[in-house]
Amino acid sequence: MLALGCAVVLIIVSVISHYEGLRLLSAAIEPEKHHERPRRLMLVVIFSVICIHLLEILYFGVGYWVGHDILQIGTFEGIRGQFIIQPKDYLYFSAETYTSLGIGDAYPVGDLRLIASIESLVGLLLIGWSTSFTYIAMTKYWNKHTRS
Repeated sequence: MLALGCAVVLIIVSVISHYEGLRLLSAAIEPEKHHERPRRLMLVVIFSVICIHLLEILYFGVGYWVGHDILQIGTFEGIRGQFIIQPKDYLYFSAETYTSLGIGDAYPVGDLRLIASIESLVGLLLIGWSTSFTYIAMTKYWNKHTRS
């Protein structure tokens, strides 16, 4: 039950921060404010979207830390048994799970597995949302490049 509660909190925080990040980004790149800077605007979009995703990966990394160290609802194992985990390992595992890269040299055991499987779903959906946002921005600005 603790893992499900933790996963629900992580879903809510991730989706709300993604929405707010894209909303703020959309307001910042309104066409009326920027007439002759399509390259700069597209770079702002891409780097901002990457930062939003990194923040969400951080949320899940903290979630794994809370689940492992504080709530003790699971642990991580590796190819050779017990995995000695450090703070950077929570972020590494979160990044590979969020991007649906797959499980590498560490994998969750116990109820942390639920959080990991839900993170893959959240990452897939939010990456898709960012892709559609980026496509919409490109359709607005791509043809505004000056011809040389």
